[in-house]
Amino acid sequence: MNIKLSVVDQSPVHGSHAKVEAPRLSIELAQLCDQLGYYRYWVAEHHDSVHFANPCPEILVASIASVTQNIRVGSGGVMLSHYSPLKVAECFKMMATLFPDRIDLGVGRAPGGTGLTSHALAFPHEPHHGDLYANQAHLLAGFVQGTLPDDNPYSKIKVLPDSTPTPELWMLGSSGGSAGLAGHLGYNIALARFIDPDNCHPSIFEQYAEEWDKAGHQGKANKMLAIACICAETEEEARLRAGTAVYRKLAAQLGQREDFLTPSEVQDRYRQMSASEQSAYDHILSGYTVGTADQCWQEINELAKTFSCDEIATVTVTHSHHDRMDSYRLLGSQL
Repeated sequence: MNIKLSVVDQSPVHGSHAKVEAPRLSIELAQLCDQLGYYRYWVAEHHDSVHFANPCPEILVASIASVTQNIRVGSGGVMLSHYSPLKVAECFKMMATLFPDRIDLGVGRAPGGTGLTSHALAFPHEPHHGDLYANQAHLLAGFVQGTLPDDNPYSKIKVLPDSTPTPELWMLGSSGGSAGLAGHLGYNIALARFIDPDNCHPSIFEQYAEEWDKAGHQGKANKMLAIACICAETEEEARLRAGTAVYRKLAAQLGQREDFLTPSEVQDRYRQMSASEQSAYDHILSGYTVGTADQCWQEINELAKTFSCDEIATVTVTHSHHDRMDSYRLLGSQL
């Protein structure tokens, strides 16, 4: 299988650099991935986070697209529940106009932050917590593609004087809740295995395909699987570097919030954990793709076969920016 390798970048706040540099480091990584031949580069949206430094993906998408040449650039994703579908369509159709055939618009249902940030983003109104997501996604597709029916009150709105250029539309999910909606509305689908590998099964793509066919959409339904991946020269080093991301996820489950730990600090914490906490840590690590480039590619090929998809996106979070660049460089050397 000829696999397209892509990137989902959460813009981690690396401990190796000042926090203010995190967005610029994402741009630096995107330029490297463009040179290496990665297919797609998406940036994620997070609010009120000590770990991830991108609350406004549309700005970083435009910045990255302006300094890269070939790689597709997009959002993975815009947390649509917070926003007006028209405004999101305007932003991404503008970028599709400026960077033809290179812009993706991925949307998600999750808040990407705390309940407090959801309230602040909705102010002076009340947050709807995703209850209107299906209607928002329907409107967004209509605005982007110019397909709103005549009886829709917004059908006469022109997003741009020439609305021909359009971004690719994608819907994100992690455990199948949005698969049917994505297929029904004609969105491509990105499945975030890195969030919840225990509940991320090939049947989600099957459900999506069934709804796509049932709705009578034309063309190919694109599928992407996004995985957590740490690559290094040796398996031992990769597992060590992965500790930063694994511990962050475990700490989040325990309600703890602190800056990224170094790999050695994680090992110290691990030795102090209870047996049950060590088991939880090991289980999280088992859901990651970790090892040398050959080992990672072997697992990537197995996952692509299991999920019957030809595009894998990697999410790589490390304490050091050098380690993250190194991971993508090693993995990309086999493209």
